[in-house]
Amino acid sequence: MAQELWPNHTVDTLEKEIKEAITKPNVAFFLAFTENQPIAFAQCQLRHDYVEGTSSSPVGYLEGIYVREGYRKQGIASELLTACQTWAKNNHCTEFASDCEIENTESLKFHLSHGFIEANRLICFAKQLT
Repeated sequence: MAQELWPNHTVDTLEKEIKEAITKPNVAFFLAFTENQPIAFAQCQLRHDYVEGTSSSPVGYLEGIYVREGYRKQGIASELLTACQTWAKNNHCTEFASDCEIENTESLKFHLSHGFIEANRLICFAKQLT
């Protein structure tokens, strides 16, 4: 599912990152199943660095949330988000944040419908130095 959410990453890279992340106490993964098959996941973590639009530390941060086609629009993502926010509260967070790509209108709608307030829009630039 992580490959479906982040298609620009290789399976090997994602596997390595997830294996490392699950060993850290400041990272949590939540999964949803149907008939013993995983259908959705959310990854969140505690961020201690500056998080756009927040004023406290640590901040709970939704790193990714994904529900497989065919299971969307059933409240599964909402349940996973609630689990992430509860985990963050239990880890002394008073704020929760997230992000999405500018063109990801479905993610934007999801965030706004769950009480997130848009904090900023950002376009990043890079170039090769010769």
